[in-house]
Amino acid sequence: MQMTLRWYGSKYDTVTLKQIRQIPGVTGVISTLYGTAPGEVWEMEDILALKKEIEDAGLQLVGIESVNVHDAIKVGTPDRDKYIDNYITTLERLGQAGIHMVCYNFMPVFDWTRTELARVRPDGSTVLAYTQEAVDALNPEDMFASISGDSNGAILPGWEPERMAHIKELFEMYKDVDDEKLFANLKYFLERIMPVCDKYDINMAIHPDDPAWSVFGLPRIIINKQNILRMMKMVDNPHNGVTFCSGSYGTNLENDLPDMIRSLKGRIHFAHVRNLKFNSPTDFEESAHLSSDGTFDMYEIMLALYDIGFEGPIRPDHGRMIWDEVAMPGYGLYDRALGATYLNGLWEAICKSHK
Repeated sequence: MQMTLRWYGSKYDTVTLKQIRQIPGVTGVISTLYGTAPGEVWEMEDILALKKEIEDAGLQLVGIESVNVHDAIKVGTPDRDKYIDNYITTLERLGQAGIHMVCYNFMPVFDWTRTELARVRPDGSTVLAYTQEAVDALNPEDMFASISGDSNGAILPGWEPERMAHIKELFEMYKDVDDEKLFANLKYFLERIMPVCDKYDINMAIHPDDPAWSVFGLPRIIINKQNILRMMKMVDNPHNGVTFCSGSYGTNLENDLPDMIRSLKGRIHFAHVRNLKFNSPTDFEESAHLSSDGTFDMYEIMLALYDIGFEGPIRPDHGRMIWDEVAMPGYGLYDRALGATYLNGLWEAICKSHK
């Protein structure tokens, strides 16, 4: 297990590599070329520059989150092969640069959905939160406007303004796409890219849908144990794996997180570990990582990862905004640093007690 932190790059992130380097036990960074659009080919010089910047700071570029998938691939339009070819070229360049893990998602329109970016908790911290009632009361076109005021000036991943400007067209694109068609298009995509993943030993780690149910009637397929096992069976290649995100799968309380982890032995290539606090099954807020601050037993989640012999990169996921920090919601320094040290402490205790 290698503890990492997500970093958006010096042009976009309020957190610096120097600060990340000082978090005890954090040795790697998960990053991306944040200014690139879905479907663009990544330039080799940009990949190498990102890698060098991180290594010069005494850290390792452990993986990419994300190489975004163009909507033409998800919808299955006639020009999807052009965008898959571009994706393959990007994977080739990442492999040549010595990068062997790529996190991606196959979510239609919205990469993730929250109805609040700064809900105030009893301790005065602010967190991302979701209520189904708020979503039901919104027109999809108004979704971005409803939360953008709390973004602290950051460009939110998956909610880029130029993308949200075409929300009507995006919904029109997906009008005939149901779960089965989305599965078929994911299968087509994976079958196309697996040869380059085999050649360069690149682990593709699909991120779950967040929340783990349909929003605005859009299909959602990476939501539970049954569907993720179906995905791995339909393209049965060890490089076809998952990002196990406890906070995303955990949005649905029917998901048994430790059981899901144990069912995915050998196919979890990346882990996001965080906690949620539920006020009702459809009203949740992101809490501190500590088990007692939320709904999940974080010890049991980390124990399940230990039991399957997980050795890949892991990171604390969304943190609270604490100590008057102003940053991209969920991605400040302080609470994620606390989360990293807490998860490292759990891991040390599990390793020592199970020898």
